[in-house]
Amino acid sequence: MSETTCDLLVVGAGPAGLYAAYYAGFRGLSVTIVDTLPEPGGQVTAMYPEKDIFDVGGFRSIKGRDLIAGLVAQAGQFDPTYLLGRQAMSLEETTDGLIVGLADGAQVHARAVLITGGLGTFTPRPLPAGQEWVGRGVVNFVPLLDVHAGQEVVVVGGGDSAFDWALALHPIAKSVTLVHRRSKFRAHAGSVDAVRQLGIELVTDAQVQELRAGENGELAEVFVEVDGALRTLPAQAVIAALGFTADLGPLTEWDLTIERRQITVDSSMSTGRPRVYGAGDIVTYPGKVSLIATGFGEAATAVNNIAVELDPSAHLFPGHSSGGS
Repeated sequence: MSETTCDLLVVGAGPAGLYAAYYAGFRGLSVTIVDTLPEPGGQVTAMYPEKDIFDVGGFRSIKGRDLIAGLVAQAGQFDPTYLLGRQAMSLEETTDGLIVGLADGAQVHARAVLITGGLGTFTPRPLPAGQEWVGRGVVNFVPLLDVHAGQEVVVVGGGDSAFDWALALHPIAKSVTLVHRRSKFRAHAGSVDAVRQLGIELVTDAQVQELRAGENGELAEVFVEVDGALRTLPAQAVIAALGFTADLGPLTEWDLTIERRQITVDSSMSTGRPRVYGAGDIVTYPGKVSLIATGFGEAATAVNNIAVELDPSAHLFPGHSSGGS
């Protein structure tokens, strides 16, 4: 059974967790980051790496992938240890810190824990038909747009993600068709207007019934029911943008106060359990606003309070990282 020892264990490698790793390094703490996903970035990497993000200070807009690359490089100055594709399962208090047990039997011995797990473990909602094609033409998100260059693509869904993928793929795909089971959309009105202006076909009041292969055995057609009749859409790729269900998983057994699938924290980002803090979308408090920018501030607040809890002689505010006073 492998063991890792550090000052701070960050549970979750999304934007808040990566920024916390940087800030903890700035404060002289050794950091380990654990995440169930195989690469850093959390939901940004998993769901919208090519999407433009507009709520990060200093950028008019920035691609999700570029934001994560910058955060990884920023944290990399202080050489955090990454335990990716690993799930944090148990939390145990000891006389000198905490032990977090991972699903593979490994343990992390940390003086403090910061939970930045976003929405927790998320699972994509399945298509009503064609799940056997997942990984063979059906995907739930698009890590690389170029994979779909020259393809006929069907996007299924009516939310922001569905319209974002349709807009992003329109310049490089042979064709893009968006299928939704209702005539009204949950997506932002501006995105819907942009899709219509580009001439992307919207097939509404429609339900996916079947996916079929061509002569080469690869995905070739999508059958959708529209007003009681079947319509055939050519497709070498189907993007199932039907949303995700979130689950806090083992964190619910960590003796934390949880409200509506979020962990409650105080103004110091403390969960109330000794040396266990939270930041980012996974936490809640009165007046909470869930933005990536908010998560950065919460991560810094948590790390500064952790530094003082670990060393009472330390200053809560260490000075600006620019070296100014």
